[in-house]
Amino acid sequence: MIQAAVDACAGTGGRVVVPAGNFLSGTICLRSDMELYLEAGSTLTVSLNPADIIDFSEKSDKDNTMDGIKDGCFLYACHEKNLTISGEGRIDGRGRDAYYDAGLDGDFHECPLSVREFRPRTTYLEDVENLTVKNITFYDASFWTLHMAGCKNVLVEGIRILNNDRGPNNDGIDPDACQNVVIRGCIVESGDDSIVLKATKPVWEKYGNCENIVISDCILHSRDSALKMGTETYGDIRNVIFSNCVVKDCSRAVGIWVRDGGTIENIQIHHITGSTKRYADAPGGRGVPRWWGKGEPFFLSSTYRNEEKKYPGKIKDIIFEQVRLCSESCIFMGGEKDAPLENIQIKDCAITWKKQSVHTPGVFDEQPSPRDVYGHEIPWLYARRVKGLKVSGRFLVEESLREYVKREEILEACEESEIVSCR
Repeated sequence: MIQAAVDACAGTGGRVVVPAGNFLSGTICLRSDMELYLEAGSTLTVSLNPADIIDFSEKSDKDNTMDGIKDGCFLYACHEKNLTISGEGRIDGRGRDAYYDAGLDGDFHECPLSVREFRPRTTYLEDVENLTVKNITFYDASFWTLHMAGCKNVLVEGIRILNNDRGPNNDGIDPDACQNVVIRGCIVESGDDSIVLKATKPVWEKYGNCENIVISDCILHSRDSALKMGTETYGDIRNVIFSNCVVKDCSRAVGIWVRDGGTIENIQIHHITGSTKRYADAPGGRGVPRWWGKGEPFFLSSTYRNEEKKYPGKIKDIIFEQVRLCSESCIFMGGEKDAPLENIQIKDCAITWKKQSVHTPGVFDEQPSPRDVYGHEIPWLYARRVKGLKVSGRFLVEESLREYVKREEILEACEESEIVSCR
């Protein structure tokens, strides 16, 4: 019924209205010059029957394995234009039927849930020009929620993404090799990254770099990063502003990775407030993934994806300004001899190290890389192979973490690093 209404818009355009009520559906293929509008009280519920879901990866002649594309998606559009998804209703991804609890006791109630075999994305929107997503509520996604691949001229405004914060891979918003994107006034709760910019290999090869992105006025909660760039960096990610946002109990506030040869550059992060903390992972052998992050305010990593040690890429010209955070682990910057970090500024920031969880600092987390997760003393600032680092602001370790986080020391901060100023 819904698809028939959408198809009727093809060629002429129009508005498809979903009235109040709960509607179970398989994949809906959206068209150009149309709006899918969900009225207040309406719910579109994703079918978890594989026969009802289009596996869009089968339509591509490229290798889609890097970003885990599989199992298809619920809302699908490809090579369309002037598309809007809006309304006061919600889209239910049924993550509760795709995850299950490993049954761990104690602090492990924080660890990621186990996953079942079939988990479709809530959306996959490829090469859509003039895309608007506004006011809608996405609920309980089982995999990536809003995946925009190679889209141009995008406005995401006022949406709510309310996912299980123990759910693996239930990212909030994923602009993948997109250009000219504004994300503003959104509330995102997720287990995986709230907003993550990518340049995956199959999408970048078709549509180019990920660039010209503005993210503002959002409230973000994740057990991974509030804002992440990478790890998929086959192309470049550049010209990004992240501002006026609240980071609510995330594993990391901002994480920037290069692993695949691309460059991340010209990034401005300013007027961010909130907290970062550590969450428990499941003990080994339970078959569930680990969270990435141990409570760092900023995490910049240019290192090798695996033992092949191919050139990871470059991180340069990054500015953090007017950021106020309570955190449980250090400001982390780690480069390699052939891939140093360049021109990093931390300006007029205030970081307070304060115990917020039952866990104590003592490990560095460089996933995914051969370094992986390993024991390490925790300085307030760690810099490995960083050129042109400038740091200023207020950095305070409260009594609750003074035993674990060293305010007076910058352990290894000068290891082949050039610190222009640190005060």
